[in-house]
Amino acid sequence: MIEKYIENHKNEIIQKTQELIQIPSVIAPSSNPRHPFGKPINDALEYMLDLGKSLGFRTKNIDGYCGYIEFGKGKELIGIIGHLDVVPEGDDWTYPPFRGTISNHKIYGRGAIDDKGPIISSLFAMKAVADTCQVHKRIRLILGLNEENDWKCIDYYKRHEESPSIGFSPDADFPCIYSEKAISTFYFKMDYSTFLDKDIVIKEVNTYGNPINVVPKLCSIILRIKPDKIKMCDLIQNLKNIIKETNFEIDIYKIDEEEIKLTSHGVLSHAAHPDLGINAISRLIIILSKIFDLYKIKIELFDFFATYINTQYYGENLGINFEDNSGKLTLNVGDFYFKNNILQIGLNLRLPITANILEVGNSFIKYTSPYLNVDFDRISYKPALYIPKNNKLVKILCDVYNKETNSNLEPIAIGGATYARAFDNCISFGPNFPGDKDMCHQTDEFIAIDKLLLSCKIYAKAILALNELE
Repeated sequence: MIEKYIENHKNEIIQKTQELIQIPSVIAPSSNPRHPFGKPINDALEYMLDLGKSLGFRTKNIDGYCGYIEFGKGKELIGIIGHLDVVPEGDDWTYPPFRGTISNHKIYGRGAIDDKGPIISSLFAMKAVADTCQVHKRIRLILGLNEENDWKCIDYYKRHEESPSIGFSPDADFPCIYSEKAISTFYFKMDYSTFLDKDIVIKEVNTYGNPINVVPKLCSIILRIKPDKIKMCDLIQNLKNIIKETNFEIDIYKIDEEEIKLTSHGVLSHAAHPDLGINAISRLIIILSKIFDLYKIKIELFDFFATYINTQYYGENLGINFEDNSGKLTLNVGDFYFKNNILQIGLNLRLPITANILEVGNSFIKYTSPYLNVDFDRISYKPALYIPKNNKLVKILCDVYNKETNSNLEPIAIGGATYARAFDNCISFGPNFPGDKDMCHQTDEFIAIDKLLLSCKIYAKAILALNELE
């Protein structure tokens, strides 16, 4: 009955996914206390709550920080936890990122796989269960609004609302996730004020709003020279030679006889998979290190970067090459910042579950200590999630997936962070299928329509299985 219900509502599921994608729910500054993350994100919340009401569910807007859609009765609460905010669209899309274009049996758009398609899939899974089956527990779809940043939404929810006793987050991979790496953000910085009289000076850095959890596609810098000391034509030729040696894609724009702009090009990917992208920031800093060295200007932050970070995805040069069953330690250079004469570089690290954050910090102390003008700060840390593979929740969800797809797969570990780690007895579950390219945070993000509908069936069966768990 569930399969037939979902097939009968196929067009509605597709249409609602498109409509939700069409809301550009990127975090924005807001002075409105009812829209703490900006109006576009609030629009996405209101859209989902209205949709939930139209389907006959109970809904609640929790002070603009988050919301939920719920049905069923009973003391126990099953949670499905997703998010409506998205990372910025980036550029060079084949189709407009906020249109929800259908092509080649796929729905394209920012948020299609992360996390709007899965939220619509989960909502209609709830509807299929509500209309065809009896449940003795409450099932609640929790709608987060700040997942791509600092999780203030889910923190607010936990302070003001009931936490689910069991649940899943449709924000990762099938068959299911038993472990998520720890995540930490570090900034390396130096005071640039003593370099303002040099023959080449940094005037401006632009990362085009790149979130630190995204491998950056673009980064540019404007340099100013003293034309009585350095000829612009010589600087340009030297830069061309260095760029040719590195084989990096970096454009040179002569602004005038005193200023020049360099723009580095990369490939977007999620910071959990830095090897799938090309890091525009890393490549630009390597070029800067070489050109400043050529002109005998020693910028220690760049020297440190070129020696110990460079364009690597892992931490071997820093002595932090941890690895276990959850994977390798990875690092993403996600931010490059110059303001008020402070120059800094931001790294987003994904740490295996057995890695020790104190050891990572001590390694950074060790390797930065010879550079007297370089300091570092740890800005944030999210502990790893680990639930044993033989845990009931892990086994139930994995079994649901395997039965529905005629598979025999084992739970997996990931480098991403989902809301599953915000609650006890919760793991991430889909929507990426084994073998799928992870389009999360990438240009031309999409969800395949057949996978959208199949995930809806899987989530419905998962709700029923958790409802029967004693």
